[in-house]
Amino acid sequence: MSSDSRRSATLGGIPLSYLSLATLSVQNAALILVMHYSRIMPLVDGHRYLTSTAVFMNEVIKLSIALVVAYLDAVRHATPGTTTSDLTRSLLSQVFSSDSWKLAIPAALYTFQNSLQYVAVSNLDAATFQVTYQLKILTTALFSVTMLKRSLSAKKWVSLVLLMAGVAVVQLPTGSGHTETTKHTARAPSASHHPDMNRYVGLMAVGVACMISGLAGVYFEKVLKDSTKVTLWVRNVQLSFYSLFPALFFGVIFKDGANIAKDGFFTGYNSVVWTAISFQAVGGLLVALVVNYADNIAKNFATSISIVISFIASVWLFNFEITMNFLLGMLIVLYATYLYSSPDRRPTMQHEPPSEYRQPSMDEDRKFYEDLRSPAFSEKRVIE
Repeated sequence: MSSDSRRSATLGGIPLSYLSLATLSVQNAALILVMHYSRIMPLVDGHRYLTSTAVFMNEVIKLSIALVVAYLDAVRHATPGTTTSDLTRSLLSQVFSSDSWKLAIPAALYTFQNSLQYVAVSNLDAATFQVTYQLKILTTALFSVTMLKRSLSAKKWVSLVLLMAGVAVVQLPTGSGHTETTKHTARAPSASHHPDMNRYVGLMAVGVACMISGLAGVYFEKVLKDSTKVTLWVRNVQLSFYSLFPALFFGVIFKDGANIAKDGFFTGYNSVVWTAISFQAVGGLLVALVVNYADNIAKNFATSISIVISFIASVWLFNFEITMNFLLGMLIVLYATYLYSSPDRRPTMQHEPPSEYRQPSMDEDRKFYEDLRSPAFSEKRVIE
């Protein structure tokens, strides 16, 4: 399916680009809100769930979904007469190709990033987390410049400076503060065992998570350019498979093994916890829909919408205190995100330098990945 036909596809008369954009916007906001509430809600049978088990189950669900979709994709492109065993062997040979081990490093980084997200939402309100987490745009850009030798336009550098300024304004102290620790919500039920939120721990976790997000994304992209070309879903199978090992050994066994042996793996679980895990697991699929039926600009636009949704919902659900610092900082971050994702207007040159002597721009790299969206060449991992 061509790029134009994908953009014009409809469901029930509604363009799929609009549907995927709206779905991703709601999912992004709902994920953070549900994750945050799952960490501050009343205890379940006297226990709060262990985040290491949630990270592990997230990867198990993602692996299951990616395997099913990868197999169905293989069936769709199989030649007539291909048997189920042949399809299975072909899929396994792609998943465990000779260079698939290279994805173990970004997989481990993504797992650590997911763990830090739980630390962050346990110590920050959802709105502040959403705004601050946009610093991953800055870290991704910086790692792209240093590791991939990309060039950024002046407009993009300005947007990155604005992004840092906006996040800094959000963090400026106010006279009364705007955390949920001291005035926990009349609408969301409180509990005597409500955990204390440490704002500095939360901000530190977000900062490290943003660094890891940028490093993992750029390293993953660098590996892909030198790896065997496989489908998007096979890549997600590989990443989820290799993510199981750090999630299991470092999180479940090493970090929380004693508590799990004492209280059980699923202690503290309820429908809210399972909803948070499921939202995180399907997030990548929704991003894939947006990139497939819209574009990367639409994905960033969905992120901006989700920030606004999280802000409004935090005020309503968690009694989030509105301050001028937060409003101003949020608006600056939203504008910086829009400015960074908008295409550059490049002046027409009479004599374009040879491509081998010219570093690719961010827009050219976006075009590169749009060309790789076909089932045979899609490679880009879309992250929650």
